[in-house]
Amino acid sequence: MPSITTDDGVRLYYEETGAGDPILFVHEFGGHYLSWEPQVRYFSRRYRCITYAARGWPPSDIPESVSAYSQARAADDAAAVLRELRIAKAHFVGLSMGATAALEFGIRHPAMARSLTAAACGGGASTDPVQKRRFHDDCVAFAERLEREGIAAMAELYCAGPARVQYRGKDPRGWEEFKRRFAEGSARGHALTMLGVQAQRAPLFERQAELAAIPAPVLVVAGDEDESTLELGLFLKRNIPRCGLLMLP
Repeated sequence: MPSITTDDGVRLYYEETGAGDPILFVHEFGGHYLSWEPQVRYFSRRYRCITYAARGWPPSDIPESVSAYSQARAADDAAAVLRELRIAKAHFVGLSMGATAALEFGIRHPAMARSLTAAACGGGASTDPVQKRRFHDDCVAFAERLEREGIAAMAELYCAGPARVQYRGKDPRGWEEFKRRFAEGSARGHALTMLGVQAQRAPLFERQAELAAIPAPVLVVAGDEDESTLELGLFLKRNIPRCGLLMLP
């Protein structure tokens, strides 16, 4: 089973397919490294495609301390995968949690990014103190329910939420696969990620200077009904020097 070990001793499972310029795909909270299979099948015709399971997602390790999970660590884990594979520079594609990791990667490891694609980036973006506290508290409550009720029960709630009903309507088979993979995850790993990454990260609206210093070209992708991403998408377009915004219906 191919894996790399990070500087803090966490083993990350990865897969790679194809040859050419490298693309690193980083999954969302509700996803898995296998979520990128359609993209890997297409892009591996011309590119070297790498996917990996984030810490907390089997078959990668699940560190037991919440301090082992953070937004910075998510970006550093991606850099560790590239270094282990002797890749100096790669295209970085991230979805949702992975999109925030992509931008963090561009800030922390600018020399390693050929380009950054950040799709559905936005959860917890508000700078309003009330909204920030509500988002934090929601993350804590979700983590507690994960540990109390188990991941299979929470999959029913999470995968039927308002951000997922369009997927269920247009692709029932794909949605069932998405829900099954979520339910096969680790309640502990998801809960610790929710507490250490989602609940603690600073809103990107508060990091204008860091975003303005990203040298790589950036593509922000948003769905026009994904309300939590729209305002941030415009903000990123206006504040990252080499940034495009793709809005999809």
